[in-house]
Amino acid sequence: MPVRVSEFSWQQTPAAVFLSLPLRGVCVRDADVFCGESYLKVNFPPFLFEVFLYAPIDDGKSKAKIGNDTILFTLYKKEPVLWESLSMPGVDKEMMQRIREKSILQAQEKAKEATEAKAAAKREDQRYALGVMMKIEEEERKKIEDMKENERKKATRELEAWKECQKKADGQKKVQRKEKAPQGKHSEETEALKPRGLPQKALPTRLPTRGRNWENIFSEKLKEDRVPAPRPAGSIQISFTPRVFPTALRESQVAEEEEWLHKQAEARRAMSTDLPEFSDLKEEEKNPDWLKDKGNKLFATENYLAAVDAYNLAIRLNCKIPLLYLNRAACHLKLKNLHKAIEDSSKALELLTPPVADNANARIKAHVRRGTAFCGLELYVEGLQDYEAALKIDPANTVVQTDAEKIRNIIQGTTLRSHE
Repeated sequence: MPVRVSEFSWQQTPAAVFLSLPLRGVCVRDADVFCGESYLKVNFPPFLFEVFLYAPIDDGKSKAKIGNDTILFTLYKKEPVLWESLSMPGVDKEMMQRIREKSILQAQEKAKEATEAKAAAKREDQRYALGVMMKIEEEERKKIEDMKENERKKATRELEAWKECQKKADGQKKVQRKEKAPQGKHSEETEALKPRGLPQKALPTRLPTRGRNWENIFSEKLKEDRVPAPRPAGSIQISFTPRVFPTALRESQVAEEEEWLHKQAEARRAMSTDLPEFSDLKEEEKNPDWLKDKGNKLFATENYLAAVDAYNLAIRLNCKIPLLYLNRAACHLKLKNLHKAIEDSSKALELLTPPVADNANARIKAHVRRGTAFCGLELYVEGLQDYEAALKIDPANTVVQTDAEKIRNIIQGTTLRSHE
């Protein structure tokens, strides 16, 4: 039976009540203080003190100070009037029980409201942090695009200048060729450039010694200046070969492969962007793949909390993509959230079905990350089972083999110590 405390002293002003409760050996760690609008209780085993207050108080502003074998209460009244006594007169057991239950219910409602307000503030802070990160990334991307555009314009100007120089050089070469050609051959050059259909004058049977090879010179020039005819138009027939699986036909998993591809296609279509909470997001922020890349970049910069926020939003948009859970498990491992890493790895393994060659690498990562989390919790047997499952998928993985051997040594050492 608790020992009820009846010795106390109190004073009041129109605005507050000051209560002093002497308790021998009282400390903050062991004392349980409950304060409501009309009920005050102190439980310090084996001592118990409770009072049903004369009028309501503001329990949110009221304070308690514990120390020097005394508890000092400062209770602020809701109405600035002087009380006739500290406790309510004429209170029977049923009324006491009702006041207790009412005070507990009010305290629970206030605690629930405070929790919801704290959660809402936390969500708002996360959304603000994610928005700031996205804004910074957008500014960096715009800056890079501007740099690329400036480089492209610079390269275009240099190319145009080079083309102008080439045109001038070609013009100078043509002028030099014309100047070198014999001036007396102008009429003969004109005759040689006439169409073939027109009748030509008979050449003299005896050519002068000077300029004997003029015909060959101009015929070579005509060959150089002649432009080849355009190629005839046509169509190219393209035939695609059927998909070839990496294993032999008798060992292939055609049905499983097709089921996996079908599940992947359905997962891409399983979007939930029509929810009201996503109405204020940008278009790229509603894309799980864009958020996954964003989380990967944040993970590479060791900003694991922001990466988790990006993966959380992507999973709320589409909860059927296994890589989102797999990447978030890696973040939880870095943050030492081992239970959450186990949950995300298990969810990724559930989605990575059926087991085919296309998702083998992802399944290995899921087993290794879950096994690492188990070992972090000193559950080495469960961790070794995951590592052995990863080795069944890829027996030639030397890194996984080494880690599995280390876990075996730890288990054997623990067993030996227990036998000793």
